[in-house]
Order: sequence, then structure tokens, then C-alpha cells
Amino acid sequence: MVDAAEVRFLPARDLPVPRCTDLGSVQVLKHGNRYLLTDAFGDIHPDSRGLGLYEGDTRLLSCCVLRVGGERPVLLQTSVGGNYRGGIQLTNPSVDRNPDAKVHPMDELVGRTVGIGRQRVIGSDGMEERLRVENHGSRELALPVVIGLGTDSADIFEVRGFPRLTRGRLLPVAVADGRVTFRYDGLDAIQQLVHVAFSEPPLEVRAWEEGVATSDGNPDDYAALHLTWDLHLDPGEERDLAWTIWSSRRPSPAMDDTSTTRAELAAMFPTPPRVSSDEGASAYHAWERATTTVTSDHELLNLVIKRSVSDLRLLVNDGPGPEQRYIAAGVPWFSTLFGRDALITAIQSLSVRPQLAVETLSTLAAYQATEDDPSRDAEPGKILHELRTGEMARHGELPHTPYYGSVDATPLWLILLGATFDWTGDRDLVDRLWPNALAALDWIDRYGDRDGDGFVDYERRTDRGLHNQGWKDSSDAIRDRHGHEMVTPIALAEVQGYVYDAKRRMAELARMRGEQELATRLDADASTLRDRFEATFWVEDLRYYAMALGGDGRLADAIGSNAGQCLWTGIVSPERARDVIDHLLRPSMFSGWGIRTYATGQPGFNPMGYHTGSVWPHDTSLIAAGFKRYGFEDASNRLAGQMLDAAQRFPDYRLPELFCGFDRSDATTPVPYPVACSPQAWAAGSSFLFLETMLGLRAHADRHELELAHPHLPEWLQKVTLTDLQVGDASVDLLFHRWRGTTSAEVLRKVGDLAVTVRL
Repeated sequence: MVDAAEVRFLPARDLPVPRCTDLGSVQVLKHGNRYLLTDAFGDIHPDSRGLGLYEGDTRLLSCCVLRVGGERPVLLQTSVGGNYRGGIQLTNPSVDRNPDAKVHPMDELVGRTVGIGRQRVIGSDGMEERLRVENHGSRELALPVVIGLGTDSADIFEVRGFPRLTRGRLLPVAVADGRVTFRYDGLDAIQQLVHVAFSEPPLEVRAWEEGVATSDGNPDDYAALHLTWDLHLDPGEERDLAWTIWSSRRPSPAMDDTSTTRAELAAMFPTPPRVSSDEGASAYHAWERATTTVTSDHELLNLVIKRSVSDLRLLVNDGPGPEQRYIAAGVPWFSTLFGRDALITAIQSLSVRPQLAVETLSTLAAYQATEDDPSRDAEPGKILHELRTGEMARHGELPHTPYYGSVDATPLWLILLGATFDWTGDRDLVDRLWPNALAALDWIDRYGDRDGDGFVDYERRTDRGLHNQGWKDSSDAIRDRHGHEMVTPIALAEVQGYVYDAKRRMAELARMRGEQELATRLDADASTLRDRFEATFWVEDLRYYAMALGGDGRLADAIGSNAGQCLWTGIVSPERARDVIDHLLRPSMFSGWGIRTYATGQPGFNPMGYHTGSVWPHDTSLIAAGFKRYGFEDASNRLAGQMLDAAQRFPDYRLPELFCGFDRSDATTPVPYPVACSPQAWAAGSSFLFLETMLGLRAHADRHELELAHPHLPEWLQKVTLTDLQVGDASVDLLFHRWRGTTSAEVLRKVGDLAVTVRL
């Protein structure tokens, strides 16, 4: 234990939290609820677009800047590794200085004679970084190593730019021999402690002082603390310096900021955790072993699938409750539970990992609303939109505890329940969640239709709620053909499709449970909704469906991608499907990479708009599934092929949350959206849904059958093999082969009672 006599306190630097502008080239590592964003050099600059080490919704480190020999090293290579670990290789720069300038530690060095490696590992209890410096020169080398460290303990909403009238206070930094602890007293009466333990004590620990800041990229610009080591290396010698970072929380103590009681010292300087790559390696091995393996003769597809499998594991979070686990929506802004995102990702991934759907259903059921709370847009039976656990949520500055302002999460939960039963045949799961399903159905009928027009709609109940509560939730997303925004309550076209699909699926489950009266009523409700939808949302002069119906009875009749998702749900009449598909494939909607959210040539179109012209991979994947549902296999494969082509233009073959909607003829590579999450859950899930759609996978686990409905590989893909595809208690290996324009399927191995049928 640290002795009180060893402890000193240095002033903390308290700066306004800089707002995010764009993410640029960011390196991401994550394991559990802890994630790290740095620049390509491995540095965290607090003025550089939200970089940092985070745990949940709290930024633990807002500065971690490395200088070797007084210089920023030269970047050689960055390797993400296994998502939970990564390495960066650097070297020393060539120094070209004015001969009259002050002698500098690097002046006598030839460029690229010092090897500098930064290795990071993130575990469930903390993060370890190991710095290795190696002398590749021919003479002895003396180098100062400086690390600038700082924290703002900012809530993720602060980092995103959410204004706060006031915030908590940073306390003096506690420093002992080889140990540093940053402390922050939040407005929620919780003290956040960030602990750093070094493998060897620094030669000097210096606090930031007014007047020493410079503008040359020096750590003095940013850091609360500057820690210095002097390394002396013989030719060929290497030295390692490591540090472990972890955090703890406790009620803000009612004592002096510099108390050194035994209890206080134990809280400020706890035993460092052991952080090992073994934990992450074991977790990823188990994840991959329990996920269907996909291989093909197309290397790009293999790389995209491999990345998607890995990204879904990266996004796994532990829930606040016991035995809760879910897929976070995306890093960095949405590394938490989002109902809509988690549900769509689980739907996309059902064919390769049904366990994800089971976990998603159970976790969301645990948070299903049971009371009417206008401050959180909550009503009994509703599935949450977003759950936050940071200071601002705990202090009541946000309604996300959780917040329920999502009109589509509730029917999507029902769709997932029905689809999960298709793949698992798990009657016990359905029985256990049936009260939640009935509550969700009751919400749709009792609360979902606010104006009594027969359509499920939304309207926020306080000014803290989201104005738009579908997946296109930006304030300018829903418009008519003249560019005018809509009056609430707003009934979205795709939400009517979700409700239609949900009621059809729940009718099947009710019939399976012997609840015939309920099944008959739900089937009738679905048929009535479909007829009403056709009569109301179809715009005859456009030969297309409106995006939405406004509260004043006006249609949002701009051309958007919403109708494409209606195809996925099956609510579109077969007679009108071709018109919808023709619209979506026109240059105004199809960018050459994917389907735009909003057509070009309309008032309000912006290729860089969040929902007014951008391309979202998950949206395109659902639309491609809709094309296939109505028999347009070639058009569906075209979307899949172009989106996979887009994936190879992004780093690590990783599809981002969205990208700009510039036409492919004008932008030969997809144009990144500046603040898109990457990795992002339903972008990763898109590759699995594209594959499921191509292969026509339809499971009927309750009757021990896997149906292959019109399997159709595109010209660029000749062979696909699925290994250990799970259907109920059975598993199967399948080989799909394209030959002379037709696709055949062959069973390579089968375990358990399962019939595989092909419908051509």
C-alpha cells in the first residue's frame, strides 16, 4: 500500500470540453464496455474530435501524448489486431534544424535508427499500454521519453456537443511513486477516479502551469501532467515501459481533497488489475466457434464477412443488470443499448448467430416500460430507444434512464421474436417472453395511434424528447415533395410495414400456442392495416409510396428509401412492387454504391445530409431483402454487390454507419461521412443479411426444415460454403454453386433432424 508520506497533490487542469467536429482517421479498440479512440500515432489530443479512453458513457482519458527525444515519432504502421489489442510501429524523424538553434536531443541521430512500438490491450478491468524503444544505431543513445496525461471525465453527450450549464470539478491529482490518480466529483455526487500505474517510476512528474503552453504540438498544450523518463540504450538494446489504466467510482467523500487517511489512500491507489490478451483471445475464439463460418471463392466477400463477425464481437457490451449482454449500436457515440439498432442487427444476423437474437430479446424485455412517463416518452409495453448510464443521465440532465422515444422498436421486437422462433424453434423462449409480447401488442393498439387514424405514429411528449422517432430521427428527415417538414403526430410508411409484419408473426405464434381467437384477430388487423396503407400512402402521380403521413393529413410525399423497407416487411401490394423497385434503382436514388435515404433533385437533398441523401448500409440491406421477397433476385444482388464493393474502399473492409450520397460517377470511391460510427452494429450486420438474401435461407425449426427459397448467386460469386449453420437443435454444412446462370445447393454434412428443401 502507498505510504502517506509518498503522496503529493498536483493541480488539475480544468478546460472546456472540446466538441467533436469529425473523426477522421481513428484507431478503435474495444472490449466489454471500455473502448479507446486514438489518432494513427496512438495519441489522444483533447482538441482532436472526441478521441479518448472511455468506459461506458464516461471519458477516462482525454489526453495521452507520447514524445520521444522531444519529437513526435514518425508513423510506420498501425495494426488493429484482434479489436481488443493493437500495435503501432514508429521511428524517429530525420532532424533538419537551423545550426544556430539550441542543441536538441535528436540532433545527433540519423533518421529511422530508433524503433518505437506501442502495444495496447484492453480487458474487462482496464487497459495496458507497453512502449518499447530499441536502438538500431551504432552508438549509445540517451533519450528522454515524455508522456502527457490528462482527463476531463466528460460525459459522452458533452463530447458530442450537448451544452451543460455547469459541470463537476476536477480535484487535485494524487501522485505517488509510479502511480497517478485523477479524480472528478460529478454533479451526481459520484466521484470518478482514473488510476494509472507505471512499470517504473518517472524521473519527473510535472503539473501543467499557466504560461508554459505552446502551439507546436507539445504535450504542454494539453496535458494535466507531464511524466518524463530518461532511457540510455546501447547499440541493439531495447527497453520497455508499461502502464496500466483503470477506473473506479464511489460516492463523493465529504472530506478534504488532499486527505491521506488509510481508507482514502486505499481508494486512491488500489491494486492494479492484471490486463492480459488471453481474455480477449478466448472471448473471440468462443464467439467465432459459435457463429456460422462463411467461405467463398471471392476474397473480398470473405474479408468483409470476417470483419463483420469480428466487429459484432467488438460491440458486445455487458448490461447494467446481471447476465445482460447486448450489441452496442456503434463506436464512439452510441456504445450503449439502442432498441432499434440492437433489434435490426439481431434480425440481420439470425442466420449466422441466433444466440444474439435471444440475448437481445431478453435484455430489451427486462427494460420494457411498465408505466406512463411523459418525461421519457414511456408507456406500458413500449421497448426502449436508448439507455445511458453516465453522469448526465444519473443527474437527470437527460431522459435516457432509459428513454423510450422510438416508434419502431416495439414492433421490431415482435418481428425478432417471431423470426427467432423460426430459427431456434425455442418454445420455452416464446412462453417466457409471451407476457412481454402481449404488452407490446397492447402498446401498438392502445398508445401507438395517437390521432386515431389507424396508423402507428409518434409525437414527443416533452421538449426534451426526439422530434422524429423513426430510424431517420434527424429533425429535417421527413419532408414532402416541396421540402416542407411534417406536423406531428407522424406515421412513417416503414413503421406500418413493421406493425403489419409483427402482427402476422404474432398471429403464427398465438396459433402455435393454441390462442386461436388472438391469432384470428391479429391476422385481421394486419389485413386491414395493409388495405388502409395502400389507400392512404400510395401517391398515384409518382407511382410510389409516401414517406409518412403527417398529423394534419398531409403526406410526406418526397421520394425516400422508406418504401424500400416496406418491401422487406411485405406490406406492399405485388402489383406495385415493380414501380417501387424501379424508383429505387433510378440514378436519383441509387448512388452506384447503395440506396440514398432521399432522392436527388428534390428540395432539401444533400449528399452529406444525415438522412437527406446519404447512404446507410443497413437500409440498403433491408431493401435488397425486400427486392428478393418480391422476386427481383438480380436487382437484389446488384445492391449487395455494389455495397460489398464499397466495403473494400473503407479501412479494414469495414462498412461504416453511413457514407455520403455522392454519385459513383462523380466520386470514384465512397465519400466518408465525417462523424459516422465505425464500427457500427447494423452496418456490420448488413453483410449477413445480404448473404442470407442471396442464398434464400428460410428456417422453420419447429418443423425441422431449412428452406432455400430461390438461391441465386450473382455473376461475381461462384461458390459459397456455410459451415455449422444452426436450425433449432440441428446443424448443417451447405455448398452453393453457380453454374451457367443457375445456383445449386448441396448438403455436405448434417447433424440432427433437419430436412433441407430447395424451392427454385
